Amino acid sequence: MEWWWCRQVQSKSIFFIPFLCFTMSHRKFEAPRRGNLGFLPKKRTKHHAGRIRSFPKDKDPTAQPHLTAFRGYKAGMTHVVRGVDRPGALMHKREVVDAVTVIETPPMVVVGVVGYVETPQGLRSLTTVFAEHLSDEFKRRVYKNWYRSKKKAYTKYALKYTKEDGKEIEHELERIKSFCSVVRVIAHTQVKKLNLRVKKAHIMEIQVNGGDVAAKVDYAKSLFEKEVHVDTVFSKDEQIDVIGVTKGRGYEGVTTRWGCTRLPRKTHRGLRKVACIGSWHPSRVSTTVPRAGQNGYFHRTEMNKKVYRIGKKGDESSCSTDADLTKKGITPMGGFVRYGEVREDWLMLKGCVVGVKKRPLILRKSLMKHSSRKHLETIDIKFIDTSSKLGHGRFQTDEEKAKFLGPLASKQK
Repeated sequence: MEWWWCRQVQSKSIFFIPFLCFTMSHRKFEAPRRGNLGFLPKKRTKHHAGRIRSFPKDKDPTAQPHLTAFRGYKAGMTHVVRGVDRPGALMHKREVVDAVTVIETPPMVVVGVVGYVETPQGLRSLTTVFAEHLSDEFKRRVYKNWYRSKKKAYTKYALKYTKEDGKEIEHELERIKSFCSVVRVIAHTQVKKLNLRVKKAHIMEIQVNGGDVAAKVDYAKSLFEKEVHVDTVFSKDEQIDVIGVTKGRGYEGVTTRWGCTRLPRKTHRGLRKVACIGSWHPSRVSTTVPRAGQNGYFHRTEMNKKVYRIGKKGDESSCSTDADLTKKGITPMGGFVRYGEVREDWLMLKGCVVGVKKRPLILRKSLMKHSSRKHLETIDIKFIDTSSKLGHGRFQTDEEKAKFLGPLASKQK
């Protein structure tokens, strides 16, 4: 961008009128490449249910011990109307419509604790202690074929609790308190509470932050065989991270996969291609050249998703607001498309999240400390849409539909 000056003579006075002249230095600045090379290789992930690569730092030893992650299942999307509370902003005290995602989060069960020792090569697990009673959905994950197995997993381990009054178990817990610096619990989901046709529980480690190591271990042991609800981990208006696997799209070409420009219409042998994949020498194709291949089903982490609302199981007025007193739950009319009804606890996040319906997602506390007004804003929801998502929904509840349509002939027989 350059400045040019124009001189204009008018009645013995000289005026200098500046104007901008935009010059394109290179096409790569005007039409940059799509697709981040930092995500290479673009291949299907091995971690189908997500994986936490890093937990929030445990900086406050005075805080109470608490869990830093949870797991849920994507149900679907809807939209809400909310008031903006951001003094000085253009939209302050106005209403906006936000797209939101509903994630069903049935209670998780803690079944063990792991202690890690810090080494120059990173964390090394010292020992693991499991609970005495483990559910079948947890044991199913251990077996390749539950039907043909003898179902003997952890039966000998459970005897340690009765042998010498659990002396060996207490010894392992003391080892964690003495030598470890990082404590994580082993928890699993209760997929039997969902209508997903899945019998194997999803197991994950969740780091315990806050307090000293002894307090962490005591806290973890107190959770053994107990249900942990999502509202004990997250709170309304909190910023969280979502970890999951994106929607798989199969083998796709360069135009869709990398956003390359189509070639002219009369191009020989196709136009959705890369015109030149490199020079004669070096006589190989560079890794930075767009190529066709797998698109989607990648492991991704999305940061800073705001929690708009947390719903409880059995609350038939979970979607009522001060401006909309209609008694209704989060499930839209006809259920969420390709999911069904939400019967357990649920979480409402702003915007979209990765993956298809029913996909297991990991919800993690944010890694950063938030200071912007946007992140610290208190959300005031005025209306939650529960109309049918299968078409152009007109009614929010069955009662509203019946009142509008009147008595149906099919119901009069």
